[in-house]
Amino acid sequence: MAKAKKKSKAKKSKAKPAKKKAKKSVKRAAARAPAKAKKSKKVAAKAKKPAPKKAAKKKIVGEGDYAASRKFDKDQASFVKRNKAKIPALGKEAEAALDGSEGANLRAAEQEAINRSVIE
Repeated sequence: MAKAKKKSKAKKSKAKPAKKKAKKSVKRAAARAPAKAKKSKKVAAKAKKPAPKKAAKKKIVGEGDYAASRKFDKDQASFVKRNKAKIPALGKEAEAALDGSEGANLRAAEQEAINRSVIE
């Protein structure tokens, strides 16, 4: 009978770790379940939001600032449309200013701007 008791103890000792493993796997499964629920909520929340614009995704600044370039072109076209009749008169005013007393200052300012824009 002593042998039988040893076997039952051996079985009991084996059974205990199995229960612990089972408990761990149940705990792990329980821990994972809320994570899956959270993911589904996030997916549902993302589905409700409108898709973001591609331009907002990456902002380019500097010489490659395409948005600023488009705005500048649009503003220039708008100015020309609004002042189409006035543009010849504005040109004559600028020419008169160059020929007048402030011509030297205007040429100096023009030269300074040219010197700044030269790429080395």
